[in-house]
Amino acid sequence: MTNLDHGKFTRTTTVFHSLLALTVFALFFTGYAVMFNDELWWLITLMGGNAGVLAVHRLAGMGLVALVVFWIALTIITPGGRRGFKAAMPSKQDVDAAIQDVQFALGRADERHPHARQFAGYTADEVPLLSYVGKGVVWIFSIELVLLMISGLLIWSKVGLMEYLATKTAAMAFVTFHGLLGVIMLMGVMFHIFEHGFHPAFYPVELKAFVPKDLTPETHAESKEEVVEEREVVTDEEGRVVESEEVVVERERAYEGTGIDQLTLSPSWNWMANLMGALTVVGIVSVLVASIFDEGYPVPRELAIGGGPTNALLTVGINVGILVLFVGLVLSMYGNVLRKRYESQLRERRETTVADGSGDD
Repeated sequence: MTNLDHGKFTRTTTVFHSLLALTVFALFFTGYAVMFNDELWWLITLMGGNAGVLAVHRLAGMGLVALVVFWIALTIITPGGRRGFKAAMPSKQDVDAAIQDVQFALGRADERHPHARQFAGYTADEVPLLSYVGKGVVWIFSIELVLLMISGLLIWSKVGLMEYLATKTAAMAFVTFHGLLGVIMLMGVMFHIFEHGFHPAFYPVELKAFVPKDLTPETHAESKEEVVEEREVVTDEEGRVVESEEVVVERERAYEGTGIDQLTLSPSWNWMANLMGALTVVGIVSVLVASIFDEGYPVPRELAIGGGPTNALLTVGINVGILVLFVGLVLSMYGNVLRKRYESQLRERRETTVADGSGDD
């Protein structure tokens, strides 16, 4: 583990992240099946038909509401929650970093802003946990989740709003808004899976989202340096060295830096990153195209453009999107497996240290 993936999240945050991911994936699989029921008929059948899909979708929706309410309460009543909220607020440094990044991309700046260089030789404590990009992701996802919850609850239960939703136009508007917002978030999640699962420094999963900071060391892997020393072998009567032998001694020192120079690329990273990148692009484009041309939910038949791609290509693309989501679900579970494995290794190391210490006494 290096400074690049040095945990800065609390245990509560990492558990919340895993539960939120599980809930969102359940919502996407079920909502996706309803949205594109022709292309994903097998997914509807797998979940017990339309009634089963809707039941799981509503159950996952209630789980999402519970998680969001819990997180809001935690943010308000705990000092750590308030600090986290403050850290996620946009700042002048974020604006400066965004401007300098644009200038850098256009060739008008020599380097990126330090606040946007988590992976460019800076240690974990030298750059903010959330760059302007990370803050943007947090706020966009938060707003989308809130709007999806509100619109979903209004579609599910219209009590108190019947006078506004009794018309076909109003009902169509709510359903369309909920569906298209889901499509937008779905594309963002697919990109999020690729970005954090196939970054060369973290492949196949970014541990920072799963290993809490109370389990990560303050200092990281030590590096070894070789020092050549001379050991006296033979001396004369006056104590002068007659013969000596050079000995290489290894000394350990605390590693300075992020540790990025200690990393090596996994042999499978190149082809896996290219493959997942292609699948992500195909999935995103297919979802976008299908939401425009495919009649029915989320676009009502009256508003459908029609004349889109052939059914075969659209079916393949939609199922590719499902595959990307499934990879994200697997990576989320794998991250928790790695956390448990890391906890076990730490426990064994502590037990060994205690045993060695008691033996010396």
